[in-house]
Amino acid sequence: MLEKAIERKLMTLTKERGGYCPKFTSPGTAGMPDRIIILPGGKMGFVEVKAPGQQPRPLQKVQHKKLRDLDIPVYVLDSPDTDTITGILDAIQAA
Repeated sequence: MLEKAIERKLMTLTKERGGYCPKFTSPGTAGMPDRIIILPGGKMGFVEVKAPGQQPRPLQKVQHKKLRDLDIPVYVLDSPDTDTITGILDAIQAA
């Protein structure tokens, strides 16, 4: 399964919750997570989308740690499984 298919499912399930899931792109942000998840109630987190079985690159791990050190949730998603994606969205909503 391609990373893009997992990303589309994340976007769809986020939208079904009334949320917004824009792609995070900006100069000077190499290694930052792919998507910002913004949910009702001002809840926010980041999701790094990977192909099944793939892991974040070293620079991505550094950026994830910087965000987590600021108490911003960061998740790595490598599965199109609805329960997995729902679990991530539930965790962001509960944060």
